[in-house]
Amino acid sequence: MNDASPLRLVSWNVHGWVGLDGIADLTRFRRVLSECRAQILGLQEVSNDYREGSSASQLLRLAQELELSAEGGPTILRPEGDYGNALLSTLPVKRVRHLDLSLPGREPRAALDADLDWNRCRLRVMVTHLGLRPFERRYQVKRLIEAIRQHPYDVLVLMGDLNEWLIFGRPARWMHRHFGQRGGPPTFPSRMPLFALDRIFVEPPFLLGEVRTLRTPLARLASDHLPVLGTLARPRYKG
Repeated sequence: MNDASPLRLVSWNVHGWVGLDGIADLTRFRRVLSECRAQILGLQEVSNDYREGSSASQLLRLAQELELSAEGGPTILRPEGDYGNALLSTLPVKRVRHLDLSLPGREPRAALDADLDWNRCRLRVMVTHLGLRPFERRYQVKRLIEAIRQHPYDVLVLMGDLNEWLIFGRPARWMHRHFGQRGGPPTFPSRMPLFALDRIFVEPPFLLGEVRTLRTPLARLASDHLPVLGTLARPRYKG
């Protein structure tokens, strides 16, 4: 890929690799993601189960098949394996941080925060999955915005399942105010999407190209969320 070419981005809640038919099928996800041809993939609800008898987790197997590197961001640790967020990429990963977004009594939540080298451009990618209750999301969005300001970058991508269906809710307004972006295609439920739960934000916002969903029959079947796709232009001031 040319150094000046836009990056293709994908954010997808993979529902523990389980499709709408109740079948866990990693091959379906590989086929859908292969069609996306993305260089940066942010995944949520990634389940790694070692009871299947393989020494490699589902995430690592998927990354190997797609010829991508993988960084895990587990939020739940279980005897049989972990569960949480993940980042797959063709770019070198220089540093990884894990931001805890959990609240007592609620499902653990976090953000995977990574610095990538985009040919001397400092690309920071954050992958997250926010809580189901409004009070959780209010706390988590505040934490995310605080964390964004703590580390330098040239370009920032925040992607994930924000679980924010209240268009005029405070978390949505805070995110839009910070990133200067609005709207997004509906992604949930995958059969007949009504809610734009899955989002891609970019800073500076003018670098983000068209954002759309992949609505193939296989994408609709593989998970209860549709994958959301975007393109990221390279800043012109970077050689």
